[in-house]
Amino acid sequence: MADAERPSALRHPAAAPLAVLAAGAAGSAYLYGADPHQPGHLLPQCPFRLVTGLLCPACGGTRMVYDLMHGHYHQAWLDNRVLLLASPFALALLARWAWEGLHGRRWRPGLSGRGVAAVLGVAVTWMIVRNIF
Repeated sequence: MADAERPSALRHPAAAPLAVLAAGAAGSAYLYGADPHQPGHLLPQCPFRLVTGLLCPACGGTRMVYDLMHGHYHQAWLDNRVLLLASPFALALLARWAWEGLHGRRWRPGLSGRGVAAVLGVAVTWMIVRNIF
């Protein structure tokens, strides 16, 4: 059988979602012990904030996840409210992607033009609000 004809494990529908889950688990394991509220860790800084000095819509996400893992729910809320509210939806999409992949099916969520506009509108509005107040 020629190399081009061999099925690749990376082409399996579950490969990508499982890789995302593994990377998330590894990142979470590091984050659990590295307090992003304190200096001296290897966590990346937000490039948007480095360049502009403004908070992007996702700024505070790393601190939010750290606080959630340590049971500091109120602080997680203060770190990034919109991202916290969106997290269950993102986790549901990841779960569906993994489920479909494990069952041998490729799955991609679809978002209409209005959906994209709504997501972008919320993100831009949140960025403006959090930088003004």
